[in-house]
Amino acid sequence: MKESTTPPELDRTDRRILRALQENGRLANADLAKLVDASPATCHRRTQRLFAIGAISGVRAMVSPQAVDRGALVMVGVVLDRSTPESFAAFEQAVAALPFVLDCHLVAGDFDYFLKIRVSDMADFNRLHGTRLIALPGVRQTRTFFVMKEVVDNAPLPF
Repeated sequence: MKESTTPPELDRTDRRILRALQENGRLANADLAKLVDASPATCHRRTQRLFAIGAISGVRAMVSPQAVDRGALVMVGVVLDRSTPESFAAFEQAVAALPFVLDCHLVAGDFDYFLKIRVSDMADFNRLHGTRLIALPGVRQTRTFFVMKEVVDNAPLPF
């Protein structure tokens, strides 16, 4: 049987819950219920359903990078030496194990992947680049972009 790729049906109340939780994931159920104009029991049941169907994939704190000495944001474009499923799989498995890589995306265009990395400073990145990034399987070339200013980061999804 083929799996459906159709997203689950979300009504107006579901969308209100999602919007409110994107703004503040720490809302108590009673406060969330007031915001979305639903009873606490209905709100709780719907929130649990949204988790169950995967509309909410998790809740976590957003830590200030500066508070944990990771104030430098670096984007790295990666080109692999081969474009095969095996080389992509080897790279993806290895990069997923690197704790300093926040995001890794397979992209179309001049690069195969874009990595989002947080480090303390340029020297910290230089060390990681020389010892860890260029040692990843299949890496032929990297191009580094140091972020000068974060204009929009982790914005809520519009829907």
